[in-house]
Amino acid sequence: MMKKRSCHALFLIVVAAIFITLYLVTNSRSALDKNKQTPELLVLSGAGLIKPVEEIVKKFSTNNGVVIKVKYGGSGELLGQLSLGNMGDVFIPGAEKYVYDAGKNGWIDESSITKLVKHIPVIAVPFGNPKKINGIEDLAGEGVVLAIGDVDACAIGRISKKIFKKSGLQQKVAGNIKVSAPTVNQLLMYVIMNQVDATIIWEDMVSWSESRQKLSVVEIDQKSNIIKTISAGVINNSPNAELSKKLVTFMKSPEGYEIWKKWGFKP
Repeated sequence: MMKKRSCHALFLIVVAAIFITLYLVTNSRSALDKNKQTPELLVLSGAGLIKPVEEIVKKFSTNNGVVIKVKYGGSGELLGQLSLGNMGDVFIPGAEKYVYDAGKNGWIDESSITKLVKHIPVIAVPFGNPKKINGIEDLAGEGVVLAIGDVDACAIGRISKKIFKKSGLQQKVAGNIKVSAPTVNQLLMYVIMNQVDATIIWEDMVSWSESRQKLSVVEIDQKSNIIKTISAGVINNSPNAELSKKLVTFMKSPEGYEIWKKWGFKP
């Protein structure tokens, strides 16, 4: 009887030891998994760059096993967020001025700033151009309803103001501006929904599916236009600085440029 009890006790001890071993192994693996978490990047991007940036980060993420989150907004708005704390890893606004401003303030690693593609302003009007707008001067015409980007919030707003000033139209168009928007994406929607007669957006947005057969484009003459460059840089104190630099390099690579080109950008 005693022998049977001893065997039973030994069996229970062995079973308990097995369960304890399995528990320890499982926890060890969980700890290792936590130490090997998938790296994560946060990109701050101008709202008007959403199409190419989405495709670029998806490609880079797949190729490098990294999770990438993107926060879109007006370039001025994103710069303001950087001023409150160096959140994020990569900064790519709608015009390079904002990257250099961030660099001067110590929010961006200036050595990482990389020129990518051109950003060209155009006039967007409802499909068929019902107001017969043929150039920048026509935006000052009687009865023309304009939407313009917010000067303090988005790159296209600041550029539009400069274009009007350069063309001597700043005062003449002032009465026609009925609405200002914090992002260029909202300007696009105002035109598509026929809420305004014209606005100034980026040329590449014409290739968006939302734009097809819903708006017409009028080029701004070379003398009046102000063509900008899109640049990207790595945010100081990025926890993944080397991976962030690799992403910026990919944006400039031949593979990256094919994506920019697909969405209407020029070198």
